Parts: sequence; C-alpha cells; structure tokens
Amino acid sequence: MDRPIRILIAEDHEVVREGLAAILNMQQDMTVVAHAANGQEAIQAYKKERPDVALLDLLMPGVSGVDAIIGIRKDFPKAHIIVLTTFDGDEDIYRALRAGARAYLLKETSRNDLLETIRAVHRGEHRIPADVAARLAERLPASELTKRELDVLQQIVKGKSNKEIADALGITEGTVKYYVNIILSKMGVSDRTEAATTALKRGLVHLD
Repeated sequence: MDRPIRILIAEDHEVVREGLAAILNMQQDMTVVAHAANGQEAIQAYKKERPDVALLDLLMPGVSGVDAIIGIRKDFPKAHIIVLTTFDGDEDIYRALRAGARAYLLKETSRNDLLETIRAVHRGEHRIPADVAARLAERLPASELTKRELDVLQQIVKGKSNKEIADALGITEGTVKYYVNIILSKMGVSDRTEAATTALKRGLVHLD
C-alpha cells in the first residue's frame, strides 16, 4: 500500500477541527499530521510538516485563510490546498482560487465528496463543485474595487456615516462621498443599504 495522504487541517473551531480529523484518520489512505487554529499557525505547520494536502477555512482570527494560502505558496508554490468554508460569495471564491487553492468546498459538502476531493487534489487535480462554479461565474471582473474602496465599503457595512468614515480613514467627507458614488456604480446598486447587503452576500467584506 502507498504511503497515506498526509493532511494539515486549519480551522479555528476546535469541534469542527477534531471532527474532520476523526473522519480523515478513519480512512486507510489518509492521516492528519498537523492542526492549526489560525492562518499563521497554518503557515508554520505547513513549513514544519510539509503535508501532501492542506484543508483551510477562510475566516480565521489574525491571518485569514486567503493570506495563509499566499503565505504557504510563497515558499511552496506547488502546495495542494483545499478551502473548506461556509462562505459561498463569488468574491470569496475568486480570492481563494486566485491565491492558489486547488479546490473550494462548502462545509455542507458530503463526507464522500470531501474524501474524493482530497484524493483528487493529491493527484494534482482541481475540483470546483458546480454550485461554487456558478457563484464564481456571477462575479464581474470589471467591477473589482480598489483597496481604498473596500476600506470605505467596510465602514458602510458597519453603518458608519460619511463623517465617521472620514474620521476613521483620515480623509475628508468630500472624498468619502466620491468613493461612495464609485462603489455604488461599480457594484450596480442604488444606495448604501443595498451596497452593504450585496457586499456581505458576495463576500466583498465580512463582519468582524
């Protein structure tokens, strides 16, 4: 029998992490070699253990899942990484795949699909379920927001006024109004409330 697939699990919820490990360790061709509770731990664990496949959540404290993917692939560009998350927004999917993830699964996926995806990614394949691919197709590349626009959008989602946004970001109210108009135009929405709900749905920003 070939050597088992060595797996790293990065997930900030201990119960989920331990549950995944139990499922994977039950497989004859898999073994969990490392756990991580955040993105920084994931990067360090990857460097130490050099797993065959890494399972990463997206939203973790400190270093995010996407930043962890970038950090891992900086030193290991051929790393086989699977995102396993609750977030199905087109922007979340886009960022993860752009960072180098080879598969994107939602936590509601079946056990068999998870196991088969791990084996497929280990073989060097990419796996994007049809429903995830459909969400990704909704993304309009031309509507991509700049970092500053995302900063303003994050404040809008928090319910901040133009003055509060200006104070938080160290810019003038006039500049805030300018950015708000650009954001509404790029997102194709009519007001701040619609911008906030659309941003959360698509994964453009997340609530802390």
